[in-house]
Amino acid sequence: MILNDVITEARRILQDTVSPQRYSDTVMLGFANQALKRIAVLRPDLFAIIADIPTTQDAVVQAMPADSIRLLEIYSVKGGNGIIETNREILDQSLPTWMNTTAGPAINFMRHVRNANKFFIYPKAPANQTLIGEYAQTPPVYDGTTTVALLPDAYFPVVIDATVFIAESVDNEHVNSNRAQLFQTSFTQALGVAAQSRAITDTERGGLDEEDVA
Repeated sequence: MILNDVITEARRILQDTVSPQRYSDTVMLGFANQALKRIAVLRPDLFAIIADIPTTQDAVVQAMPADSIRLLEIYSVKGGNGIIETNREILDQSLPTWMNTTAGPAINFMRHVRNANKFFIYPKAPANQTLIGEYAQTPPVYDGTTTVALLPDAYFPVVIDATVFIAESVDNEHVNSNRAQLFQTSFTQALGVAAQSRAITDTERGGLDEEDVA
């Protein structure tokens, strides 16, 4: 999939193919890139990558890389042991002082209840520790001719609908709120049906709030 193809089809739907066009190619490319970011937020699994995640020395609370939309999974210490997901209740019962133990290779991780780009590890991180994890990556800004990485071609119609939705929502004389709503419903439903089976709440994951370690 390339965004020039998305733009061509979106222009056809918008009836914006004849000069003078309502939206320049640059503006349409911006709409298409915004569409990818909206899709990534709704379906982060579609933009999942496995990558190195550096940790902050002597810290229990850790942050995801800057290009992360949300943490999906932590697998292991790089070059070392596997890491098991757990929750606060288990650690509180088995090791009440777990937040203050000596730094060492991570054994467990916990999700942050309110921040999808933070997580907790036990024990606190030693120097130069890197984890192997999976996270949803924020889509880069694409030009019109570069293949959109990660997103399967089957989602081409979804990107088109999202692009049209954004174009129809722009605050100018061409806004058509009813059509915008139709295309918003179209692309969110196309994403939502498949997403239901993947939904796992933070509560089910045993998430931990950063306030709990204050």
